[in-house]
Parts: sequence; structure tokens; C-alpha cells
Amino acid sequence: MPVDHYENFPVASILLPSRLRPAVEAIYAFARSADDLADEGDARPEARIAALNAYEDALAGIARHQASQSALFSRLAQVIDNYRLPLQPFHDLLSAFKQDVTTTRYATFLDLQDYCCRSANPVGILMLHLYDAADEGNLRDSDAICSALQLINFLQDVAIDWKKDRIYIPQEDLAHFGVTEHQIAAAHLNAEWRALMRFEIERARAMMLSGSPLALRLPGRIGWELRLVVQGGLRILERIEATDGDVFHRRPQLGPRDWLLIAWRALRMKISLSRMRQVG
Repeated sequence: MPVDHYENFPVASILLPSRLRPAVEAIYAFARSADDLADEGDARPEARIAALNAYEDALAGIARHQASQSALFSRLAQVIDNYRLPLQPFHDLLSAFKQDVTTTRYATFLDLQDYCCRSANPVGILMLHLYDAADEGNLRDSDAICSALQLINFLQDVAIDWKKDRIYIPQEDLAHFGVTEHQIAAAHLNAEWRALMRFEIERARAMMLSGSPLALRLPGRIGWELRLVVQGGLRILERIEATDGDVFHRRPQLGPRDWLLIAWRALRMKISLSRMRQVG
């Protein structure tokens, strides 16, 4: 399952229990195809919105238990029924994808958080429901992890997003640090840009760490998966720091050595948890 094609889908197939694989693939297919409707190709905005509205109608049909002619939605309906999944996360994803069609700037961090709540957090919510672990504390921490992953992705993709005429760094932050859109267009690495990036990195890191206890509470494969996700996100932030905020000339990515370090850090999290339990 090529989950790396959809950045907000924090599920590594190697750690996914075989019993959940069909369900995750159905959810992934929905998310990936809807995201492509919003982003890919040369369709005009109104055509993109119409296509996403058709997805909304298909979800409404699932709610009414109506049979669908679409293989994608027939399979999704079966998964939703089998695992008693809530429909709201699917609607939230579509809402975020529609917003991508019409919104290219975010005035405040609160505005950006609202977007993350719909573009990233639904994936974690659905995964917790699949694992029958969607209690209040787990959902809170999952939201923090998923939103942090989304913020980290935005920091990685500043240059890529600029080519699409999108800026996901809040306008209030740009103004506070004295960074202009012209500087982003010119890939200008001055003191103001570096200070802005340090601020954004620390905020994303704090958010990730605030949700990280979830990776210690959940058992088995999902716990290991989340520990890798948390450590992977934190490592990307370190990679951005190592370039002093230069995300223009080379997108920060993880290589084999990074993954060895991430695996070691995830193991260390597990060891720390075991020691805490022994002391308790």
C-alpha cells in the first residue's frame, strides 16, 4: 500500500495488522482520490468543487444505507458498517480539500489549526476507531500528533506550495518576523526568515511532544507505529534545523541513517515505558 503518496496518512503497511489492511486501504483510497480531485490536473475550481460535492453525496448515500454504483464507495460503505466508523471525519476531509481549492493564505494560526483539524486529524480519529481505542484522551493526543505532522509537512513544502501560489505559514507570523512573500518567492535566507523558521519548528515540536503520550499508551503494532511517526516527525524538524531553515533549495527528507536513528529512538521510548511500569 503506497501510503507515502498521501502525507497525512500515518500508517506504515509493514506494521499494519492484516485484518485491518482492507479497511485502511478503503479509507486511503477515499482520501487519496478526493485529495487528487482538489489538487491534480487542470480542472477549473468550480469543477473541482463539483467533484468533491459528488463525494459528499456519496457519503450521504452511505448514511442512508443506499447501494452505490461506485466500487470505491461500495467498499468504503462496507468498512464503515463493519467497524461502525463515524462519518464526520470523512466529511471533514472533504471540507479541507474544498478549502484547498479556494484558500491559499491563512491569516492566523487559529485559522491554520482549524484547517489541520479537518485535513489531518480525521485520519488519526479513524485509525483509533479501527483499533477500538477512540476514547477522549486518545483522540486529544491523536489530534496533536496529526496536526503536528501537517505543520511539519507545511514547513518541508514551503517552496513546493509557493509554486502552487499557496502559503501555509500564517500571515500574522510572516508579519511578526518581517518576512514578505517576495522573500519567499526569491528563496531569500536572511535572519528574519531563520527566526521565523525557528519559531515554527518549536511550535510544531511542542505540539508533537504534547501528543506523544498516546504512542506509549497504545499497545502492540499501533504503539510501535505511532512511536515511529512521532520520532519521524521530530527528526524532520531536526533536519530543517540542520539547514538553518533552508527549505528552498532542498526539501528536508529522511534517509536510511535517519530511519535507523528513528527506530532506535522509538525503541528507547518503549524501554522508558517499561521502566516506568516497573517503578509504578
